[in-house]
Amino acid sequence: MNHDVKAIWPQLYRERRPDWAHVEVPDLRFLAIDGAGDPNTSSAYSEAVAALYTLGYAVRAALKARTGDTFVVGPLEGLWTSDDPGSFVRREKDEWRWTMLIALPPVVEEADVTAGQAAALARRPASRIGDVRLEIRAEGRCLQVLHVGPYDDEGPILARLHDELMPASGLTWNGPHHEIYLGDPRRVAPARLRTVLRQPVRPVGPPATP
Repeated sequence: MNHDVKAIWPQLYRERRPDWAHVEVPDLRFLAIDGAGDPNTSSAYSEAVAALYTLGYAVRAALKARTGDTFVVGPLEGLWTSDDPGSFVRREKDEWRWTMLIALPPVVEEADVTAGQAAALARRPASRIGDVRLEIRAEGRCLQVLHVGPYDDEGPILARLHDELMPASGLTWNGPHHEIYLGDPRRVAPARLRTVLRQPVRPVGPPATP
């Protein structure tokens, strides 16, 4: 059987709504790797993404060897943080910290990741494959939208979320800004790129008692 996270969780990966909407995200497992800096200029970023995909395909091979099943290696995803959330609106990329992700279907077990990592490191010992980890993320309640266009055009839609929608709804941040890249910028014109933008949120707590 061939497993595909986009088919398992269509509400998360086939977003079509052009304005922010609520979505409930279940606990998901990812391959994850960390870094910091401008993704357009940082060699650490390109090395991290290469390691992530290399391991994704190695885990797929390990799963097939164990069970006969396989899976579609999912789209690249990113968690983005900064000491100043306004840096996302202003596109001040040198201030960003990132965790790049690939989601795994439930059929994949930790043993498949371990076996895939060992096989991949044997072929590419100098890579960052050893820095990739298996991570469970529990985002829960989120606001999510489909952005069509260049990544640098995200500023206004994020500003609306931060400055209007979240305050008006009594919500605050409950985790990093999350992006899911449904188009390959090497093959798709910037105007046609499709990116799911997601923000975990929670109600603003009551003020502390004096």
